[in-house]
Amino acid sequence: MKSKKNLLEQLKPLPYFNKRAICQLGTQLEIKDATVDTYISRFLKHKEILQLKNGLYVTTDFFEKNRSDVSYAFYLANIVRTPSYISSWAALQYYNLAAEAIYSITSTTTKVTRAYQTKAGNFSYQSIRRDLFTDFYLINGKFNFYIASPAKALFDLLYFRTSQLKGVGMGDIKKMIKELRIDFDEMDKTEQEKFFFLIKNI
Repeated sequence: MKSKKNLLEQLKPLPYFNKRAICQLGTQLEIKDATVDTYISRFLKHKEILQLKNGLYVTTDFFEKNRSDVSYAFYLANIVRTPSYISSWAALQYYNLAAEAIYSITSTTTKVTRAYQTKAGNFSYQSIRRDLFTDFYLINGKFNFYIASPAKALFDLLYFRTSQLKGVGMGDIKKMIKELRIDFDEMDKTEQEKFFFLIKNI
């Protein structure tokens, strides 16, 4: 059982890992692949590792140490489904432009719409056209993550809320922003202009 403990210790410093990484560490520790599979099952059973999605994991130890860091949650959201960027409510909250309580981290992707409910959090992904998969950037820190600009985060929120903004006038958009209690006036003027540009060019 020493090899099982050693394997877990090797995994603890990693922000996430897949089965291939576990097998590579297993090889270094001279553990057979079949035994590694058994260890993964036991780690999950004893809640020593958490499954993010099929074949993707994080140790409970690492997650508990970083769970209060929003950048880690956003980092994981980028990893669980790629390509993607943080957007809509999650991004608007990050910029302090919305007070709405969120229960899952919302992202935009070019892949099909999908949601993952995991022990490490809930991640939802909404599919957008490739030509609209724009205006996001990388935030560098302890954990790096891609996030929409404030303008694009608001655009994405309304885009998905109104079936791609079809037949929605500017008056309706301003009304929705008010009803959703989004602090549009607190948004940088350049971002406000960018938002209206995005809406007009949909």
